[in-house]
Amino acid sequence: MPTILSHPATALLKTWFRDVPPRVVTFGALAAILPDADVAAFAVGIPYGHPLGHRGFTHSIVFAVLVAALATLLLRPPKRLPAFTFLFLCTMSHAVFDALTNGGLGVAFFSPFDNRRYFFPWQPIEVSPIGAAFFSRRGMSVLLSEVLWVWTPLIVVGVAGWLVRRPKAKAR
Repeated sequence: MPTILSHPATALLKTWFRDVPPRVVTFGALAAILPDADVAAFAVGIPYGHPLGHRGFTHSIVFAVLVAALATLLLRPPKRLPAFTFLFLCTMSHAVFDALTNGGLGVAFFSPFDNRRYFFPWQPIEVSPIGAAFFSRRGMSVLLSEVLWVWTPLIVVGVAGWLVRRPKAKAR
């Protein structure tokens, strides 16, 4: 998986959503991490490959829709559709990034309807080591991979959104 440092970077997409208030952006950054709450399943004996295991239901499209809908209702933004769309993209980005990694069992995008796990054909992001191993040479290699394949594209897309959506200068 990409690290907890990179998943929230999806909130850089905010530049494409002019009507999304700061509290929604903050929740979007948190929603991008939320799917990994499924690691708690290990503590209660749920195996990785189970539908409720790691990269299972919490990494699905249905989960992203539910999180975005619930957060939109709770946060009550003035314009709900842009907020919902932003929150959906932030939540769903987690599964997309995980499917671009080179480790694990894949992502259950279509859970609960189909619990098969998928990777994308191209997997440029190195899977992150867990725990203290993160602070190793391999962990640093993962961070460099994320700078290249997560942060750089998100910064480019974020800047593009800012350039496209910035207010026009008033004629004098």
